[in-house]
Amino acid sequence: MTSESASTSRLSAAQVGEIREIAERLRANVERVIVGKTEVVRLAMVALLCEGHILLEDVPGIGKTTMAKAIARSLGCSFRRIQFTPDLMPSDVTGINFYNQKIGEFEFREGPLIAQVVLADEINRATPRTQAALLEAMEERQITVEGVTTQLPRPFLVLATQNPVELEGTFPLPEAQLDRFLVRLKLGYPDEDGEDEILSRFETSSPLDSLQPVVDAVELTRLATALTHLHVDPGIRRYAVRIVRETRNDTAFELGASPRGSLGLFRAARAHAAIEGRDFVLPDDVKTMASFVLPHRLILSTQARLRGREVDELVADILERVPVPIEA
Repeated sequence: MTSESASTSRLSAAQVGEIREIAERLRANVERVIVGKTEVVRLAMVALLCEGHILLEDVPGIGKTTMAKAIARSLGCSFRRIQFTPDLMPSDVTGINFYNQKIGEFEFREGPLIAQVVLADEINRATPRTQAALLEAMEERQITVEGVTTQLPRPFLVLATQNPVELEGTFPLPEAQLDRFLVRLKLGYPDEDGEDEILSRFETSSPLDSLQPVVDAVELTRLATALTHLHVDPGIRRYAVRIVRETRNDTAFELGASPRGSLGLFRAARAHAAIEGRDFVLPDDVKTMASFVLPHRLILSTQARLRGREVDELVADILERVPVPIEA
């Protein structure tokens, strides 16, 4: 592509304004249910615009499932919920071929994974074998059952929740699956005023029951496609690459971020810039999203764990030492 054709394909100010306006509508709708978590909800909107999967990780009772359901109801998309349990089988997720005696043929009965928005509740309670049923779907937007491949609808979004504290009856998510989540978000406890507001909103009924969609599947897909034309300076792109490569060079990590992590960081920074109303990406967009795109992809070394180091702390150190690109 020539520089002339590249410039004509760039996202216009009007298109950026439209993306920002729709993201704001989504945020406001979700915040009718979720109190005092504006930044977390905004980050979730970034993932939605990238058609990226979201992992909500926190202690019980914080509102992970409620937030996932609020996001799902804000999208005019087909929705399925899967309650992950130790006895859940892969066929319970993907679907099965069964013999229909009435017509004398085998038929495919689709599982709950065939939907545009899938809530994987307490995903770490399923066995690794069942969790593996999500790998193909999350990366390639398709499932294969008995050699027959079925394309999943677009957008295809997995909103998963997990409790990192309770270990009994849970199975750690494999690295290959964690790497397929664009962002990992934590809600945290509300402050005093926020908790009081929760009691007030839920006093007589749940606002989740009356939540209506504010964007449909076609519109969300169109915005995600348009976002790929938002301008990213080569220096900013290289900055994202250097941050990811530093996770591989740092001895504190046994496993650094993959090229999929680089792509995720690049796309998330672009979506963050659009939500901020800009048609170009700044280093701050990359730094902001790195804290949510990279940590769940990294594995600490034994020495780092013995020293009590935390992944989030080490990522912050990397962001401090990787030089920020300066415009000539």
